[in-house]
Amino acid sequence: MLECVVNISEGRDDAVIAAVADAAGRHLLDVHTDPHHHRSVLTLVGEDAARSVTVEAVARIDLRTHVGVHPRIGAVDVVPFVPLAGSTLADAAAARDRYCDWAARELDLPCFTYGPERTLPDVRREAFRTLAPATGPLRPHPTAGAVAVGARPLLVAYNVWLAEPDLALARRIAAEVRQPAVRALGLAVGERVQVSMNLVDPGAVGPAEATDLVAARAPVAGCELVGLVPEAVLAAVAPQRWAALDLGADRTIEERLGRALGGGLER
Repeated sequence: MLECVVNISEGRDDAVIAAVADAAGRHLLDVHTDPHHHRSVLTLVGEDAARSVTVEAVARIDLRTHVGVHPRIGAVDVVPFVPLAGSTLADAAAARDRYCDWAARELDLPCFTYGPERTLPDVRREAFRTLAPATGPLRPHPTAGAVAVGARPLLVAYNVWLAEPDLALARRIAAEVRQPAVRALGLAVGERVQVSMNLVDPGAVGPAEATDLVAARAPVAGCELVGLVPEAVLAAVAPQRWAALDLGADRTIEERLGRALGGGLER
């Protein structure tokens, strides 16, 4: 079984977000929306839901009018396939490649791949410059841009808000905490600032450790989990810290997947 965490460039129009999420049907596990990032993250299970969500998003989102603080290359910006129990990274890579072929053929979308061969930041830096699409046209789609399609292990997307709205400080902290297990950016979000992180090895650096790294450098106002967290990562955090870290037993992949499977989700 594969998880797919689709990032779309829409975080303000509730009707568009709802329509895109509804396209996934019972394969939708979670939706996280941020109007300042102008972005929504949909956690799905399986390949068909990712394609249905993509069709709806491309039909409804025009990247030409998009303004948000998060880096992006497309209306459907990032589509990573992630192996869950019983699947492998090779299975995820095969699903990635099938999606790329489909998106190029059916929607005329340029698709850039990431995973073992390159990172997502590499794609953001190099797309249409030194890196050509793996499939699809050599120019961006006129309204939908391009898609970064990945095959990767589980990660945790996590934001730590600083008490003071000091963007220079947030950027400095992001640079200092950045490491092989942590990708980080300092971002201004409305009148606040955050250190926005991808915890790419959450067994080594999880939400608690990431928060402590930031808190050691500046006062912290709060934390935000984007999407879901693996059960093993939650179990490594003392339960008395869960609320402050925006964690909970109902925020795990396994719990949401259990609900979906309990409702008769096709595997």
